[in-house]
Amino acid sequence: MGRTYLVEESIGQYLTELGTRVKPYATGLLIGQCSPQRDYVIRAVRTPPKEQQQEESLGPPKLASLDEEWITTHASQVSRMLPGGLLVLGVFMIATPELAKDGQNALRKLIFSVEKSLSKRRLWKPAEEEVSDRAALQICSATKKVVCRTYDVQDPKSSAKPADWKYQSALTASWVALGCTVNVNIHIPLLATSPNHDLEKNTKNGLNRWSKQIEDSVFLINGQVKDEDTELLEGQKKFRGNTQSGTQFSDVKVLTQLCQGASARSTATVQVCSGSINLRGAVKCRAYIHGNRPKVKEAIQALKRDIINTLSDRCEILFEDLILNEGPQKKNFGREYHVLPQRLFVPVAGSSVMLSDYKFGDEAAGEIQERFVEMLDQPVQAEDMHIAEDIST
Repeated sequence: MGRTYLVEESIGQYLTELGTRVKPYATGLLIGQCSPQRDYVIRAVRTPPKEQQQEESLGPPKLASLDEEWITTHASQVSRMLPGGLLVLGVFMIATPELAKDGQNALRKLIFSVEKSLSKRRLWKPAEEEVSDRAALQICSATKKVVCRTYDVQDPKSSAKPADWKYQSALTASWVALGCTVNVNIHIPLLATSPNHDLEKNTKNGLNRWSKQIEDSVFLINGQVKDEDTELLEGQKKFRGNTQSGTQFSDVKVLTQLCQGASARSTATVQVCSGSINLRGAVKCRAYIHGNRPKVKEAIQALKRDIINTLSDRCEILFEDLILNEGPQKKNFGREYHVLPQRLFVPVAGSSVMLSDYKFGDEAAGEIQERFVEMLDQPVQAEDMHIAEDIST
């Protein structure tokens, strides 16, 4: 039997409207959460149009002209805006009947490209029992027929499996939110043998070591250490009501080990260094987990990934900004301070889940609003943007 996708009702309306606006085809991403029993789709986001597409659309429509790189770049940008527990669950295509027969091949190709692009940036490894099926949703713009199939992204030879696509209202009403603040103080030595300009690579290596520390940390949920296999909400009263007040919030403390356990063998190495990078500050992290009897280990895994992702994403954004403003050939390597972008959270209309973004100190609210419209096809009010942190360096 194939997987079941429970889908926020408003997505059906969004996809129908998109089908009437965009001809001959439209593509986009499905955003949500995997669980062992079923997957939850809470948003669908169309691929932003490219400026030159207007001229190209004069010829006969062809799916061969799909810009794979543009779609995977969009997926990478969107994945930065997702808090823990949410991921790009698949891709969709709305196409005219004459393009329908090539649609599934195009979707299959896109699913594997998107997954390859996203996994390259991750500093964590998927768990063995993790769901690796991703959705390919095809909708005919004329008949409105919906066909949902899945592909196993861990298997390059994977063939399509049928899946159920079911709409449901108030999908996230009973979801649980988890939040924590993590104090970061990471020291990354720069080896004398390593070229100085390779700061990005050195930073990534340092973050890789730090991410293993986070993986080995102890997580206290509302002040308690809970067994991984117990239910997260065990012993708690469930709330019912509207989507906002229905969310239960759990406060989490992260305890990192100061040193290796006595049983672990430690080997010290002396290396000649030409400098170092220090990352310091407090980062706000957040994860969401479905309300269908979630396990403690699912919640902790989602929060761990948010902690690791939020720091590596910010460093990536900072390096992109430096290359943009100063060029890749920067030669001056004295002591420098760079402020990492701050995290902000924005509510999703009709949902208890918030999405995230990053803001440099000199960025205006209007720029962030534009980014939400471009990346997530969602208008955002300036007063709804909650900056979560002080400045980190």
